[in-house]
Amino acid sequence: MHRQIEHHPDRLLPTDKTVRKIARTLYEGVQNLPIISPHGHTDPAWFATNAPFDNPTDLFVTPDHYIFRMLYSQGVDLAVLGVGQTDTDPRKAWGVFAEHYYLFRGTPTRIWMNYVFKTVFNIDIELNTDTADEYYDIIAAKLSQKEYLPRALFDRFNIELLATTDSPLDDLAHHKTVKKSGWAGRVIPTFRPDPVVDPEFEGFVANIAKLGEICGEDTSSYAGYLSALRNRRAFFIENGATATDHGHPTAFTADLPKADIEALFAKALKGGLNQEEAEYFRGHMLTEMASMSVDDGLVMQIHPGSYRNHNRQLFQKYGRDVGADIPVSTEYVHNLKALLDKHGNDPELTIILFTLDETTYSRELAPLAGHYPALKLGPAWWFHDSPEGMRRYRERVTETAGFYNTVGFNDDTRAFLSIPARHDVARRMDCSFLAHLVCDHRLGETEAHELAQDLSYNLVKSAYKL
Repeated sequence: MHRQIEHHPDRLLPTDKTVRKIARTLYEGVQNLPIISPHGHTDPAWFATNAPFDNPTDLFVTPDHYIFRMLYSQGVDLAVLGVGQTDTDPRKAWGVFAEHYYLFRGTPTRIWMNYVFKTVFNIDIELNTDTADEYYDIIAAKLSQKEYLPRALFDRFNIELLATTDSPLDDLAHHKTVKKSGWAGRVIPTFRPDPVVDPEFEGFVANIAKLGEICGEDTSSYAGYLSALRNRRAFFIENGATATDHGHPTAFTADLPKADIEALFAKALKGGLNQEEAEYFRGHMLTEMASMSVDDGLVMQIHPGSYRNHNRQLFQKYGRDVGADIPVSTEYVHNLKALLDKHGNDPELTIILFTLDETTYSRELAPLAGHYPALKLGPAWWFHDSPEGMRRYRERVTETAGFYNTVGFNDDTRAFLSIPARHDVARRMDCSFLAHLVCDHRLGETEAHELAQDLSYNLVKSAYKL
């Protein structure tokens, strides 16, 4: 006998009946608000072409590192799942996924996936080896229907805006197609300059040359390089961008004398920077990007603290973003000093800080954001995008930074269908946190309703200038 999917209407709400009643009322007031997804990694081609998704495996499994990193940890060969392969039988790969779906018990991935199976595809039974083919057939049949095309799902999910993450070398052709299509959905790019500001990024020297070709600038000089970066930022703004995104390994910033940064740049073009010099170059460029944001108004997101591509064998075989990124300890107070000395007191600048090091929430990040006008705190991110991670985040930052130095929620996902699931989790957890404050008589219930609206919708719209 097949077991039913657990999808309780009070999932994630407090167990205490009094608190739960308040949390439920708060949640009912925000559950149907439009979704703003200001930072993510979905493919803009989906919305430009509006072509049907190929099959359940390509939609759910192969693009989602949350899924295949767990399976890999249990000895599943990524090639069997179709990662990096073009000749894998998607039904067989789905069978492997279904066979190992039990591994996700207790994880946020299980919450997201069951939400999608239940609410998007109306599947009530649990996914396992016995139900794998039934799942595959139901999903595959629905993906061919017009109601399951990317734009129809975008509208069905009540997404008001979705931002992608894009290379500075991207021509943004898909975004242009979306804009000209007449479809009302708003999909905008985000400027992610890592390939041309990180000397340790693969292909850095060639990327700088290509940047110059695209912009018609002489990027063999530092002045020409900066002009090219300004050019690309303006191009992204013309195509709807409101933010930049910086995935540096640390939060280190610097403000070097002109001669020093010019010398580092010249050495970088020869591929000759050592590790310390590369860190100084990246640190200076974060400060330079902040200066450009002062001029052009783009919101700046800084995402440090990930040791990327930790598994050398996987990186060599499959390239970047194949589930082997690991959080590392990260320091902010000293590392951000150079940037904050220059721009931290500017209330017109918005810098959103994220972390994978939770120990910094109450010790560093909340006090920084609770003081500097330019700083805001991003939500619990990536490895901490979970019920427990969200609860810890609110507990550790609210007493110092309050709610209004935070920026709501972003899903940061490649898995398009999980977007409403992730936002639903965030809204439930925020309403639960607010309900506890009401019951502690630290917050009025009317205030809690206002805050629930702000945390679910208003803060993100304001912070990202949307």
